[in-house]
Amino acid sequence: MKKIALILIALLAIAPLFAEGAKEASGTSEKDEIIVFAAASLTDVMDEIIALYSESHLDVNIVENYDSSGTLRTQIREGAPCDIFISAAQLQMDEMEEEGFVVDGTRVDLLENQVTLAVAEGNKKGIESFDQLAELLKSGDVFLAIGNSDVPVGQYTKLIFDYYGLNEDELNSKGVLTYGSNVREVTTQVSELSVDCGIIYSTDAYSAGLEVVDSATAEMCGQVIYPAALINTGSSTTKADFFEFIKGEDARTIFESVGFKRI
Repeated sequence: MKKIALILIALLAIAPLFAEGAKEASGTSEKDEIIVFAAASLTDVMDEIIALYSESHLDVNIVENYDSSGTLRTQIREGAPCDIFISAAQLQMDEMEEEGFVVDGTRVDLLENQVTLAVAEGNKKGIESFDQLAELLKSGDVFLAIGNSDVPVGQYTKLIFDYYGLNEDELNSKGVLTYGSNVREVTTQVSELSVDCGIIYSTDAYSAGLEVVDSATAEMCGQVIYPAALINTGSSTTKADFFEFIKGEDARTIFESVGFKRI
């Protein structure tokens, strides 16, 4: 009996090792998880950066959530788990920081983009500039896609309208505007020729193969800065490591390859 008892004790001691080995063999071993909330305009480039990081960090699982910065901000406010937030405008990050969601000292201005006027191949209206677009909007002879008012690209567009003395309510009464809930939706409308043109970021135009016919100046809508920060979900060296990675040279090379600029 004593011998049997010793065998049972030995089996119980090594059972966890067998269980762990089975997990690893089946590919279900636990991984550190990082949840990244990023503006919709970062979808393709962040997927590429995450793939590069994952090649050398097989023990890390990165979960992506892409949408308009306003929607992401609301989701974080309502308790959605998020470790890293990258916004397409300062406003949404300002609000997150003021409300205590941002880890002190981690906020950085990560990238700069540019608001552009984009058209699909063919450009039947012959649109060549924001100046021309303003005149076409006034005459009601164009169909333009823009972002909603809670979307950064839509907020930049509102500034452009103000610059040209355009009233959005009046434009809507003429039926010359259509909207997207994020910049990707606006880009899709242009790509599918549902509209004559759209106001989107230069990087989205690049990714979608659209033609940029004009770019907004800082005087027209200010600088388009993408801030990034760690969100208060508990400290983790893994989260901090990936955050440093997206600020590093390898990630910046990828960002710049699609048209983002260094700050």
